[in-house]
Amino acid sequence: MKKTLVIFAHPYLEHSNSNVELINFYVRHQHFTLRDLYEEYPDFHIAAFRERKRLKNYDRFIFQFPIIWFGMPPLLRLWIDEVFDRNWLNEVEENPLEGKEVYIVVTTGGKERSFSREGTYHYTIEELISGLIVSLKVFKANIKDIIIVYEANKLSKKEIILHKQKFAELLNQ
Repeated sequence: MKKTLVIFAHPYLEHSNSNVELINFYVRHQHFTLRDLYEEYPDFHIAAFRERKRLKNYDRFIFQFPIIWFGMPPLLRLWIDEVFDRNWLNEVEENPLEGKEVYIVVTTGGKERSFSREGTYHYTIEELISGLIVSLKVFKANIKDIIIVYEANKLSKKEIILHKQKFAELLNQ
């Protein structure tokens, strides 16, 4: 099994059953390390050097977060700004993301049809998180999949379990 770092950012976790269930999935599996950014950095002071060093120890990354006001949570955006290092693009510095598998898991309370060109918001989820996608591509990460859970706040326990099962199957490929 690949050693996996889950970079999780949800400022209102107590209001998200679907995210709590996925967190429980990670915690139960020893090859996953869960990093809850809002738990670890409530003051928004990121230890960038420590984070960069930690990234080198993993084979795969999962970025999991909800859409907050049509984008990533602010602490995740700050984490990326401070941790991702332009020096990784030099051949001298090791790039801890290069060639590594990355999964992006996004939850939203909105309907799938709302996040389309013709929908309510006129933008797709991929467009709303394009800053993360472009950053990962610049650092030569291998984005394996973007998983979007629509209407996450309305999912039944059974639907949440089905999402977890599909995700587990995807990760075990």
